[in-house]
Amino acid sequence: MRPLTYAMPKQMLPIAGTPMLERVMANLVRHGVTEAVLSLGYLPDRFLEAYPDGTIAGLPVKYAVEPERLDTAGAIRFAALAADIDDTFVVINGDVITNLDLTRLVAFHHDHQAQATIALHPVEDPSRFGVVPTDETGRVIAFVEKPNREDAPSNEINAGTYVLEPSVLNHIAPDVPVSVERVTFPQLADHGSLYALADDGYWLDTGTPQAYLDVHLDVLSGLLPIELTPAVSDGSWRHADAQVASSASLISATIDRDCVIGENVVIERSVLLPGAVIEDGAIIRDSVVGPNARVGAGAVLEETTVIGRGEVIAAGRQLVDERVGGPQ
Repeated sequence: MRPLTYAMPKQMLPIAGTPMLERVMANLVRHGVTEAVLSLGYLPDRFLEAYPDGTIAGLPVKYAVEPERLDTAGAIRFAALAADIDDTFVVINGDVITNLDLTRLVAFHHDHQAQATIALHPVEDPSRFGVVPTDETGRVIAFVEKPNREDAPSNEINAGTYVLEPSVLNHIAPDVPVSVERVTFPQLADHGSLYALADDGYWLDTGTPQAYLDVHLDVLSGLLPIELTPAVSDGSWRHADAQVASSASLISATIDRDCVIGENVVIERSVLLPGAVIEDGAIIRDSVVGPNARVGAGAVLEETTVIGRGEVIAAGRQLVDERVGGPQ
C-alpha cells in the first residue's frame, strides 16, 4: 500500500470517510464484543494520537506495543498477556473487511470444545493464503500455508478471524517471533484441537491498492452494506465538505472530506483521500490520490496509480500503474 502507508498505518486508511479500523471495530460491537486490545508494531503513535480517549467506534481499547516484531503468534501472545486475558478471546486482522457472523463462530467454537477455531472463506485462488481442509465435524486435518494453486487441497482459506482459548498461549514460545499460520496452528491441528467454520459473508483483505479500490466499489454497489452520511448518490459517494465542480463527471468515485475537484474532471472507479485537489480537465481512473495531494490540469492517472500524501502531479502528466511518493 505504499506510498499511502509511509505516514499512516494501513488500518487507519479511510473507507468512505471512516478509518478502516473503525469499520472493523463496528462489526465487533454488533456481535457483543465489549473490549479490544490493539497489538501494535508499525507507527503505533498514529493510533494513540487518533484515539487518545481509548475508545474506537465506541469500543474501549487497550494498546500493546511490541518492543520488536514478534510475528503473528508472538503478537497474539504479547497482546493477550498485556491485557491479562484469561477467558475465550477473538483475534482479528485490522485490515480485513468482513461482515462475518462472529456470534455463530464463537458458538461453534464452544459447541466443539475447541482450543482454537478459524473462520474460513472460499476464494477462487487460494495461493496467497493459508488453506484449511477439515473433516466432516469441522476439525482441521491440515494447515497448508500459501500452496501452489494447483496443489491446494481446498479453496477455503484462513480468513484471519480466530476464536482462541487462553491455553493456546502455552503453544507459543515467549519473546521470539512465532508464526501462528506456520507453527502454532499446525501444532494444534496435530493435537486434534483446531477447528474451522466456513462463512460465505463478505470478506476482503485490503492489502493491495487494487483491493483498497475494490472495497470502495463494493460499498458503492451495495455488495458491502455500510451506512454512509451522506448516502451514495448516482453510484458515487462524496463527503459533505468536498467541493465538486458541476461539470465534473463522477463514476463509481469516492471523494473524501475537503477534496476540491475542478471543471471537466473525470473521476472513475477511484478514491480521493482527504484534502486532495484535482485541477481542471484531469482524468483519474482506477487510482488512489492520497491526502492533500494535487493533480495538475489535464493530467491522467490510470491502472491503479497511487499518489502519496502531499505529492504534486504536474499539469498534463500521464501516469499508468505508477507509485508516486516516498517517506515524509
